[in-house]
Amino acid sequence: MKEIKRVLVIGDGGWGTALAIRLAKNGVETCLWSAFPEQIKALQEQRENRRYLPGVKLPDGLELSADPFAAAKRADLALSVVPTQFLRAVAETFEDALPGGVPLATATKGIEIETFQTPSQILAAVLGDRSIAVLTGPTHAEEVARGLPASIVCASENEELARAIQSVLNADTLRVYTHRDARGAELAGALKNVIAIAAGIADGLELGDNAKAALVTRGIVEMARFGQSHGARPDTFFGLAGIGDLATTCYSQHSRNRHVGQEIGRGKTLEQVLQEMEMVAEGVWTTKALFGPESEARGIRMPIAEQVHAVLFEGKGPRQAVVELMSREPAGEMDGLFVNG
Repeated sequence: MKEIKRVLVIGDGGWGTALAIRLAKNGVETCLWSAFPEQIKALQEQRENRRYLPGVKLPDGLELSADPFAAAKRADLALSVVPTQFLRAVAETFEDALPGGVPLATATKGIEIETFQTPSQILAAVLGDRSIAVLTGPTHAEEVARGLPASIVCASENEELARAIQSVLNADTLRVYTHRDARGAELAGALKNVIAIAAGIADGLELGDNAKAALVTRGIVEMARFGQSHGARPDTFFGLAGIGDLATTCYSQHSRNRHVGQEIGRGKTLEQVLQEMEMVAEGVWTTKALFGPESEARGIRMPIAEQVHAVLFEGKGPRQAVVELMSREPAGEMDGLFVNG
């Protein structure tokens, strides 16, 4: 594994910017790429991402570019932080710019609607078979960028790549753990957003702490059940990538997915909520993908996710969804915990 001396960060949203800032502060030569030249110009002039991370200054050494060839030059690692539904088109932009030997990492949490592919699968399909790692965990960009303590998982089948990424990202305010179950870590990061919408709906309906705790607890079971049926290790969902990220997303004021659910619980439509938002709520589209034509969720018991889909896309009222969840056939808590049925 070649030493990582220069990193290309693809995507100038809040999380991409926060990771680029951390790398630059760690002394790693870093270039942050944006698809929008006007945004790069603003970043260069203001040395601040006022759209997504207002008040956080960009390090002097952080490079900025809208040119994929210039940004990818001499890169030892390409770190993608692009919303899932736009990722394929962005990856195609780097087909000729990114040399074949450069490993990839993805910090995106979602599932593509049309193909049911995860971000790592999309990157592999477009950019070829390379070593790839998944960065995930309970890490809101707003807090990481300001140096508040956080922990993250770097998961990869290539342990050498995971350790190399760990070495360039780890800091006194960001503890990086390695993990071998990249599939489970990536699925956990996507699925937790669906449960976070349910938790937000509970907040919007003012259902109380008991209901929300039950949603989070049973939600992680649904996530693990789905993950195990798709080749992931169940225990992955009870670590930082699973329960850790789920807790943050379900309770944080920074959570976009919880916000979507909360506003819907208060009576707004999905269209109204999305029109008012500046950033992408990946959970909305992951929910759609879970029950779309290419879905791999069929036959897997996921009652909370099913009700979220019904509320978002089938016109079901949030309170009716709660009634149906609570009135299901009584069962043992551990019945079918990690198997279908």
